[in-house]
Amino acid sequence: MQFHLNGFKAGDPKVHPINCDNSGKENHIPTKVDVMIAGCGPAGLCLAAQLSQHPEITTVIVEPKSAPMEKGQADGISVRSMEMFQTFGFAERIKEESVWINETTFWTPDQKIPTKISRVGRVQDVEDGLSEMPHVIINQARIHDMYLEIMEKSPTRLKPSYNNKIIHVDIDNADDEYPVLIHLEQTNQDNPKQFTVRARYLVGCDGARSTVRKSIGAKLEGDAAHQAWGVMDVLLNTDFPDIRMKSIIQSAHDGSILIIPREGGYLVRFYVELDKLSETERVSERGLTEKDIIDKANKILSPYSIDVKEIVWWSIYEIGHRITNSFDNTGVSGGLSRDPYVFIAGDACHTHSPKAGQGMNVSMGDTFNLGWKLISVLLGYSDRTLLHTYSEERQKTAQALIDFDHEWSRAVSKKSDLALSEMPTVQRKFLEGGKFTAGLTVKYQPSILTQNDEFQNLAKGFPIGERFHSAMVDRLADAKPMQLGHVQNFGYRWTLFIFAPQDKELRSTHLQSTLDSLEQEDRSPIRKSSIIGLDPDQLLDLRIIYPENFRELEYSDMHSVLKPRKGKYGLVDYEKVFCAQKGINSNIFDLREVNRTKGAMVLVRPDQYVSTVLPLDATTELFGILEDVWPNLNL
Repeated sequence: MQFHLNGFKAGDPKVHPINCDNSGKENHIPTKVDVMIAGCGPAGLCLAAQLSQHPEITTVIVEPKSAPMEKGQADGISVRSMEMFQTFGFAERIKEESVWINETTFWTPDQKIPTKISRVGRVQDVEDGLSEMPHVIINQARIHDMYLEIMEKSPTRLKPSYNNKIIHVDIDNADDEYPVLIHLEQTNQDNPKQFTVRARYLVGCDGARSTVRKSIGAKLEGDAAHQAWGVMDVLLNTDFPDIRMKSIIQSAHDGSILIIPREGGYLVRFYVELDKLSETERVSERGLTEKDIIDKANKILSPYSIDVKEIVWWSIYEIGHRITNSFDNTGVSGGLSRDPYVFIAGDACHTHSPKAGQGMNVSMGDTFNLGWKLISVLLGYSDRTLLHTYSEERQKTAQALIDFDHEWSRAVSKKSDLALSEMPTVQRKFLEGGKFTAGLTVKYQPSILTQNDEFQNLAKGFPIGERFHSAMVDRLADAKPMQLGHVQNFGYRWTLFIFAPQDKELRSTHLQSTLDSLEQEDRSPIRKSSIIGLDPDQLLDLRIIYPENFRELEYSDMHSVLKPRKGKYGLVDYEKVFCAQKGINSNIFDLREVNRTKGAMVLVRPDQYVSTVLPLDATTELFGILEDVWPNLNL
């Protein structure tokens, strides 16, 4: 973490100076805003935390409820989400508070006494080498708290406007500046006051019954499994031996259970299969209660049992798999405008079962994708056409989730078909879907943001369109061992990782020429940033990795572009140069299959996804890619 750039400041370095006329004013909703966010769930707060860093952008987030969430709902955090949390600066706190899922166990009917269950398998939950981050479990409310804290410490001191709900949305195509007309209502009064706000953009993170989605004519389409499930967070005593493991249990005749250990060492979550529903029946018609969940759990667990001491939270739900065909207003039949002004994210545009633990993760991924794009457009660097890529990229991601969850839900609910020599179907599906549940199968297709794979062989371990897979390196200036991917912070800044070649001739020609171009050429974003009064790395953050050990290089020998001067004092940033660690199991060049002889350039988007891999002499191509992203930055 870097601070004191513009002068010494005592206290918490994460608290930014206030820089906004409306800072900290809860329920102060201007008549015109740049962005309105509907909903204080994980998707909405993830977006609000990003926008809160920019006083130039007027942001409001509204929520019908009267206060932040305290308990219940989602709890699983994938390794990909943990990587994302690292950019926000709270991954380590989540690691400390959460329970880590290290193994998953599988239980099926006992071969000799089928009315009883027995353990038939156990597997490592996340395979080695997928990520430096663990799969963890923590109350969704704590994730909300982390985002809210970022907002509270931001330059805008952004606070949610509780007790306000959106009742309808119109698009006024005659108003190009503030085309979204939002009708709201206060929810904490006997005679609710209605009012109207104009916005440049509206993002609906308002759940499966989304008013924003309905207002733009989008529909959730799909199917229901017609199966009731119960979920409960409980404090209990039990003789079931794997109560602190993630456990998948399939009985002979009574259904299935998914057990998730919760944070704190005592709390446990149960997902319990209940009644089959008719095609015309709603789960609410059954009148199921928490007692039904407990009774069914004890039947499935036989010969083991649970003695519930306290129910912290419970709910009855029905599995459904639904998705909209577009995540913005332009893709809806009879679209309301040419450019996207209204977006939907999270449950507002995709719903599925909770058993794969992906709902909150994919929802946050939606707005992590959208946030930097909105910021780039609103700051004037990018055209509005960039915003089309949100729906293009995330709709495909959500559809893949729906398809996976279909299979996974069927596998969990399926009656065990185990023979003595077989692996249970659910265990096989779990192993097959390991990368998916880790959140690591997202691959964005070629677009303005993601290029083709012409030079992929230069760095095979950084697949284009997939998330940047971090590895350990040593920072040259202070010999600090660290994860290379952890240099990325949330925001709109792109990162260029240059892997220096071992070949001395290439180092003195191609590498030297590339560094010269990045510093001096007018097309370079680093040069452009300096010309318009920004820090050199404010748009493109340049980092270099050498194959040598850090003791073999001198910082003073580094190119001046790797020692940028920043802030009001022109202080040197010493954190741009890294070295590979020794050993085949720790050397980033070996781990990520980077061509040692030729080196490579790896361009990474603000949301941590690889945009392209290029040879060292391809600065013309590099600048062309970034000019397409920032056409308004051309000088």
